[in-house]
Amino acid sequence: MKFIWLLFALFALSSVSHAADLKIGVVNAGVVLDKSPQKAAALARLEKEFSARSQSLEKKHKALVAAQDKLSKDGAILSADQRRDKERDLLSDQRELKRLQDEYSEDLSIRRNEELRKLEKDIAETIVDLAKKDSYDLVLYQGVIFASDKVDITDKVLTMLKAKK
Repeated sequence: MKFIWLLFALFALSSVSHAADLKIGVVNAGVVLDKSPQKAAALARLEKEFSARSQSLEKKHKALVAAQDKLSKDGAILSADQRRDKERDLLSDQRELKRLQDEYSEDLSIRRNEELRKLEKDIAETIVDLAKKDSYDLVLYQGVIFASDKVDITDKVLTMLKAKK
C-alpha cells in the first residue's frame, strides 16, 4: 500500500514540474470576432450582395402602402366589385411581398453563416500559426471564463489577422 502512495506522490510531483514548463495562451473569442478586419470585409460583401434586393423590397413595400392608402381614400367612390377586386390584388401583393421578404431573410442568414464560418476558420488558422510560431503548448479559444493578462494573446491574434487583410 505504501508503494502505491509513493508512486502517486511521485506522479503528482512530476506532473507539477511538467505543468510549470507549459506555455499557455488564451484568446478572447468575442473580441477577435468583433475587432477583426475580416469581419468588416465580410459585412461589406454581404451589404454589397444584398443591397439591391433590400432596396427592391423597400420599394415594393412603399408601393403596397401607397396602394392601401389609395384604396382607403377612394374606397367610397368604387363599386363593391371594384373594391373587392382591389382588396384581392392588395392581399395578393402582400403575400408576394411577405414571400420575398422571407426568401431574402433566409438567403441573408445562409450567407451570413457562410461568412462567419470562413471568418472562424481564418481565426482558427491564425491562432494555430501563432501557437506554432511562439511555441505555445496550449491555446484556449472559446469557453474561457477568466484568463489573466499574462496568458491573453488576443492582441497578437488581432495583429496577425490585420496583417493578413
